[in-house]
Amino acid sequence: MERWCREYPRVVDKWRDSDGRPFIHSYFYPAEQYDRGHISRLADHCRAGWGEIEVHLHHGIPTPDNAANLRRTLVTFRDTLALEHGCLSGMDDQREPHFCFVHGNFALANAAGGFGCGVDDELQILAETGCMADLTLPTNPFNPAQRSMVNSLYECRLPLSERAAYRSGIALARGRVPSKFPLMLQGPLRISFVPGALRPRIDNGAFTAKNPPTVQRLQTWKRARIAVEGKPDWIFIKLHCHSMDPEQEDAVLGAGFRSFLESLVSGAAERGEILHFVSAREMVNIVLAACDGKEGSPGDYRDYRFKRWRDLNHYSSVAGIRSQTVGKN
Repeated sequence: MERWCREYPRVVDKWRDSDGRPFIHSYFYPAEQYDRGHISRLADHCRAGWGEIEVHLHHGIPTPDNAANLRRTLVTFRDTLALEHGCLSGMDDQREPHFCFVHGNFALANAAGGFGCGVDDELQILAETGCMADLTLPTNPFNPAQRSMVNSLYECRLPLSERAAYRSGIALARGRVPSKFPLMLQGPLRISFVPGALRPRIDNGAFTAKNPPTVQRLQTWKRARIAVEGKPDWIFIKLHCHSMDPEQEDAVLGAGFRSFLESLVSGAAERGEILHFVSAREMVNIVLAACDGKEGSPGDYRDYRFKRWRDLNHYSSVAGIRSQTVGKN
């Protein structure tokens, strides 16, 4: 953690998007591994402009979880991140924190039949505890959690209380305001033909030591054409990695990543691209702006609906109350 927070800004600071923003991470921190010191350090890193913290959870192993425990876990972690660390997001007219979510076992809403989850109505519980978007997918076509609706931004068609309710969806579209949260925001899942390789690969947007980011892969991600229907000029490319895993270092921090980032930024104009590096929260906001028919630069809508919790007026008032209470004790 300490090395990452020290080295990452040095690596990415030079290469900025069209808005002058660095390549940032959304740190989906596992709720079951909460450590106050780690979160405090990571929150400082994020406040300096290098990313935002969101909610991650591994549960249902070795035995299936239950709805009551899941709700308690989410609410406790959500409130700890927001009220104690100033993380997550919210809205000016609501006092409840909101968050983006990634299921750690790719078993969202009990999609794997009891393994790694156990809670059929997980999406309903996420909705009730303030989850604005799920970013778990994609995984791979052979994982039971992966459904046929790929390369999409959508809201669930089925009741959220149903097991794996995300298996059927309504594509987000310009001129139609979504009404069912969490939104399902997927990354690219495409067949990739790599020069010199004996067989094609499945590319799910992961940065790994065996499959580092390259400009060639960028073309695959772009061909997925993930966008709000009716707004095809705003293409969303959601990528993922295990950022602080030493085994993945070259792909996320080393020479391979630095080469990719340099090529990504310096070659954008030649490729006809306008880049916007965004967090998960900012992606949600830009998606919602597209649904509302907004025009112009997508970078103008980073805070369109959900703002950072620490920037809301009621965060400072709640934090003040908590400080006074601690002082009296």
